[in-house]
Amino acid sequence: MSRAPFTASDAKRFYDRFGKRQDLQFYENAALERLLALGQFNRARAVFELGCGTGRLAQRLLFEQLPQGSRYVGVDVSETMVRLSRQRLARWRERAEVRQSDGAMRWPDADSAFDRFVATYVLDLLEEPDLVAVFREAHRLLAPGGLLCVVAMTDGQTALSRSLCAVWKAIHAWNPRLVGGCRPIRVGTFLDDAAWNQLDGEVVSSWGVCSEVAIAARI
Repeated sequence: MSRAPFTASDAKRFYDRFGKRQDLQFYENAALERLLALGQFNRARAVFELGCGTGRLAQRLLFEQLPQGSRYVGVDVSETMVRLSRQRLARWRERAEVRQSDGAMRWPDADSAFDRFVATYVLDLLEEPDLVAVFREAHRLLAPGGLLCVVAMTDGQTALSRSLCAVWKAIHAWNPRLVGGCRPIRVGTFLDDAAWNQLDGEVVSSWGVCSEVAIAARI
């Protein structure tokens, strides 16, 4: 019997409950630091973030990285996460907007409206049709030369991380709701060479969890 898919409604229910605990996932920090180092955010004029969570990364971007006058748009399916993000980004309310998504991988913004599309630990909880739709929509939203900046859980590289990865995949296969829908993926397999020029790609291991950091330019 095939498992039931992890839907947008499932994600909303899980992350509405999870709330501020998302910031306690310390194993994500090393990969997020690499994303900040590689994403050239100091040159960005407009950033779109899919799955903004509690607004932790957006706060870093607005406080440390983005130039004055740049703008930020974040979306999340969770009402709790949208509320937390808005609270966290209140001081930048004139140039930071947070919206609640309905789970559809399509947004009302104009073509080429952004020069950075960010998704951290979001792609790894999407079903494959939604993953394909995200990359298609990211391509539409980004201006030519704009950067796709993503982090996702990926396959283990060491004995410890491979063992942890195997256990995680087994739980996900049994009931993805127990792990918030997340499972290891390989971002590169979804990047069409005709649409993206991958600039950076590396695997960061922290506490036995491996994360893929990928930067690709929109062609």
